[in-house]
Amino acid sequence: MEWFSDWFFHFTSLIARIDWWRDILDILFLALAIFSVYSFIKERRAGQLALGAVILFAFLTICELLQLRAMQFILSNNFQVGIILLVLIFQPELRSALEKMGGSSIKSIKSFGDQKNGALTNGMIDDFTEAIFDLAKTKTGALVVFERNTKLGDTILTGTIVNAQFSGTLLKSIFFNKAPLHDGAVIIRANRIHSAACLLPLESSREVFKDLGTRHRAAIGISEISDCISVVVSEETGIVSIAHEGKLNRNFTKASMRKKLQEYLIPKTQDSKKKFKSRFGFRRNDGEENA
Repeated sequence: MEWFSDWFFHFTSLIARIDWWRDILDILFLALAIFSVYSFIKERRAGQLALGAVILFAFLTICELLQLRAMQFILSNNFQVGIILLVLIFQPELRSALEKMGGSSIKSIKSFGDQKNGALTNGMIDDFTEAIFDLAKTKTGALVVFERNTKLGDTILTGTIVNAQFSGTLLKSIFFNKAPLHDGAVIIRANRIHSAACLLPLESSREVFKDLGTRHRAAIGISEISDCISVVVSEETGIVSIAHEGKLNRNFTKASMRKKLQEYLIPKTQDSKKKFKSRFGFRRNDGEENA
């Protein structure tokens, strides 16, 4: 039992040296950082690359323990260059992560107390849904991108600036197959049809449905590098799809699409205010904006 008493003594000494405020906070931040990285890469192409890098690092550790000089020399020199290569390989994922971090965190602080600015209303979502399914009935291809926190200025410059108040009729006119602006994406910014005929980056993953065309791949591609919401109408089948965070959900109905857009595009604080007012009998003034 002597070994146990020595171990227990060392363990209690280690516990006694812990600065509970700083060390526990340090561990919590480290755990949060690891979890955030894991959540970000687990369903992306970077996840497989990261797993490969971990396996190589484990193999290098084994070579060092077994004193395999030749393999240790080769792997250690490759790792020095490998760090730079990883940054280059992960460049799209790193850019996406930093954009979302800056867009979601800082934007939410900046716009605190001004939730209605740029937020959609239920009436606009209803109008948009009706227009999209009118296009779906006639199998008119369409691609609409709702800009959120991540700005799409570079993408907007590839199209034609419209900057018009949103209207379902205008949206259908743009995607009419004889219209000059129908070939490309419409970007909606702050409740307005900001630009049309925009060129979007195609998705980077090879794990995509074989029957999807360029329009769907572009919808997935723009959602991979930003927090936008992309709505697609298939020209071949008339199926309505929504792309978000690199994932494509298909076969929406009017009701399911309206619900999903409300979930994505209407701020929760705005929705909770509406429920509070309706619960306690507050009525909207005629001049107040619809919520």
